[in-house]
Amino acid sequence: MKQPELGLKVAQLRAEKGFTQEELAEFCEVTARTIQRIEAGEVEPRPFTRNSLSNVLEFDLGKDGLSSERFWLAALHLSCVFCVVIIPLLIWSWLKDRSYQMDQHGRQVLNFQITMTIALFAFGGCLLISLPAGLIALEQGVGNITLLSTAALVCSLPLILIGFFAAFQGVINAVRTLNDQPARYPLSIQFIR
Repeated sequence: MKQPELGLKVAQLRAEKGFTQEELAEFCEVTARTIQRIEAGEVEPRPFTRNSLSNVLEFDLGKDGLSSERFWLAALHLSCVFCVVIIPLLIWSWLKDRSYQMDQHGRQVLNFQITMTIALFAFGGCLLISLPAGLIALEQGVGNITLLSTAALVCSLPLILIGFFAAFQGVINAVRTLNDQPARYPLSIQFIR
């Protein structure tokens, strides 16, 4: 892991452990200014400091973090193509502690997947309610087949669009990740922070 991600991860882990910068510096046998500079992304820690931080914070802050990180990041983003939350959840939970980027990208993908799943269920519920109601109305002679077909199309069109949107976002963000650009998922609700 390199700066500035390393500094951000150290600051996050330190806050989770409830340490001040001074306490962390004392545990790692370095100065508080060294911790400040690492967290600010100003310096790369020396091997001794990196190992000390890894031990105290109970997180592997090794040089690479994860040897095949780019592959797993692309796989994580491409899992959006299937609109199934379980796939990115498994990848993220397996690798989030080994790589800062996997943790951050995994949160983005999961938030997007959960949002899309909620949208799919909402429009799917609309379809499940409207079709039986339309069939009942058709049997009673209140409606006609054209009205029923239109209702089915109107309710199923968002499902198709959500599927295409999720697949498109997954492919675009996998490519962006492979080109070292930040991933962006519009319309995501932040469930996992």
